[in-house]
Amino acid sequence: MSSEIKTVDTSKGVATLVTLTNSVGASVTLCSIGAGIVAINVPDRNGKLADVVIGYPEPESYFYDGPCSGKVPGRYANRIANGDLVVDGKKYQLAINNGPNALHGGPEGFQNQIWETKVDGDQVTFTYRAKDGEENYPGNLVAQAIYTWTDDCELKLELKAEADAPTVINLTNHAYFNLAGESSGSVLKQLLKLNASRFLPTDETLIPSGELAPVAGTPMDFTEMHEIGRDMGADYKPLINAKGYDHCFVIDDYEPGKEKVAAVLEDPESGRVLEVVTDQPGIQVYAGNFLEGSPMGKSGRSYHDYDAVALECQDFPDAPHQPGFPSTVLRPGEEYDRTIRFKFSVK
Repeated sequence: MSSEIKTVDTSKGVATLVTLTNSVGASVTLCSIGAGIVAINVPDRNGKLADVVIGYPEPESYFYDGPCSGKVPGRYANRIANGDLVVDGKKYQLAINNGPNALHGGPEGFQNQIWETKVDGDQVTFTYRAKDGEENYPGNLVAQAIYTWTDDCELKLELKAEADAPTVINLTNHAYFNLAGESSGSVLKQLLKLNASRFLPTDETLIPSGELAPVAGTPMDFTEMHEIGRDMGADYKPLINAKGYDHCFVIDDYEPGKEKVAAVLEDPESGRVLEVVTDQPGIQVYAGNFLEGSPMGKSGRSYHDYDAVALECQDFPDAPHQPGFPSTVLRPGEEYDRTIRFKFSVK
């Protein structure tokens, strides 16, 4: 395993980019802005490498980008209704930055900060220290995103955190994948399978109702592999509300601390396959419905809607308001510890 470290001056200070290259020449590039994945170059069935995640040539573009491309949003990924957070009976008003709701920890969330960087062989550890009251969340919190790249083309991400006061936390990675290559256009003909027989219906602002609804008989059914876009045009309110897929699916047979296959994405033309494994209870599938207008991408143009799909393993959105969802409260003395594995192969 070889590593290359590069530093870049940005408007928020010095950012670090680390490229890890394995024994077969496949590589990942990680960035301390939002502890992000900015490139993954993996081979197709003929051995040809391509970068399969969207991103930007200029590190500065990763600050405040609408897609949150490749980064670790926080302190709470996804949405909290009305930015209304209550922890142990005390109310905190979060920033409203997505319609009437709080999204991804607020406008100055973890995704828009420069994390500390440590490189050790095939592992890169990013650390962020969030202060009590930052974006109105309670408690000082130390978060870590630990990436490991293997010779088998697996990118492991461990998400850890500790806090000195009761708070909430929900961390994920927001990479967008296109297995044909980041500049190849629409991802809607690529194939997706989810280990999820239920999903979370949402209202018009994409806040869950609290129901865990069966996918059977609906356009949300990915229990058998099929094209992402096959049913996306259906006259179905959840799809209409979100302009496509932007929904949290409930991973079957979830057990805290036990890893399960959450999703398999496949590009028949290149033969590339991505298997996503996690110990998180949900996976948000977002088909890039609003990529239009994003910063200029690596290919010299802004990405278009549906050019890539995000597969975000996470706790459930709006869990602080939903007592039936797994709790996202983190207390002093506890460790938040989640794992996501992105396993690349060919067929």
